[in-house]
Amino acid sequence: MELKFSIVIPLYNRPDEIDELLDSLTKQTVKNFEVVVVDDGSDIPASDIIKKYNDKLDLKYFVKQNSGPGLTRNFGAERCSGDYIIFFDSDCIIPPDYMKIVTESLEAEYVDAYGGPDAALPTFTPVQKAISYAMTSILSTGGIRGASEKAGKFHPRSFNMGYSKQVFESTKGFSDMRFGEDIDMTLRILENGFTTKLIKEGFVYHKRRTDFKKFFRQVFNSGCARINLLLRHKNSLKIVHLLPSCFFIGNIVCVLAAIITAILFKSWIIPLVCISPLILFVLMIFVHSSIKNGIKVGFLSVAAVYTQLFAYGMGFIKAVWHGLIRKKGDTFGFVKNFYK
Repeated sequence: MELKFSIVIPLYNRPDEIDELLDSLTKQTVKNFEVVVVDDGSDIPASDIIKKYNDKLDLKYFVKQNSGPGLTRNFGAERCSGDYIIFFDSDCIIPPDYMKIVTESLEAEYVDAYGGPDAALPTFTPVQKAISYAMTSILSTGGIRGASEKAGKFHPRSFNMGYSKQVFESTKGFSDMRFGEDIDMTLRILENGFTTKLIKEGFVYHKRRTDFKKFFRQVFNSGCARINLLLRHKNSLKIVHLLPSCFFIGNIVCVLAAIITAILFKSWIIPLVCISPLILFVLMIFVHSSIKNGIKVGFLSVAAVYTQLFAYGMGFIKAVWHGLIRKKGDTFGFVKNFYK
């Protein structure tokens, strides 16, 4: 089966990032794709950067009113000519062999949808490397973002995923959910009987957020989105999704226990025992990340992991209260726009 791919990229106020992404696509060793960039009502135009690549790529560029990344991906998919659609976030850089790896994988074992993991480039900032570590490490996420290889059960994420034109036509693409729209998409892919797989070698370099404040906002909304997804997909909630909230509550309990025992017993030994699990966890994160990324990133990784787990856990708890107990529907923490 000879596949023609269409790469769809939603863009919002990130002209420098789209420049890097398009440049990486010109270096692909296999050229069996077109590129569709959809500007989702940006305040900062990218038209001059797009013009640089008109002669280097089979490129289409559209500008539309702001509606969020999910509906913007649909806008691009509707204007694709390929029979298999690949989605990248604009803050990704694509390794030269990516299209070759994906093509060979689908030719060897065709599936209706696939996903791939992400990694950090050596040139990324220490904060970007720390956030990448938090999102991918076995110690923070269990490695579930790009570790599972169970065919038909892998859940692709929109920063690096692809699906057939048939999937798009059957599911109507991404929903209008403000956050968690990529998970909603993959759940509907599976619910419609389509097959998925992880292409582990098909990774992208993902810059993610550039500071902890933006990272907190993003992950808090992801925690909220998990309950919003439960309201749409009754069997989507798993035990693993409860762990960040348990971690958040557990940290509070340990610290309070240490304070109370210090007051009652006027000794540092019992309080130290109370917070020893937290100390052990911090040391594990620091050592593990330092070995992989260096000491500076090791320190920042501790902050990134705590930001991630606390933000997700807090968002999850808020959504349980708002969406499940009070039955008020969808919950969000930060809604200024879709991209922050």
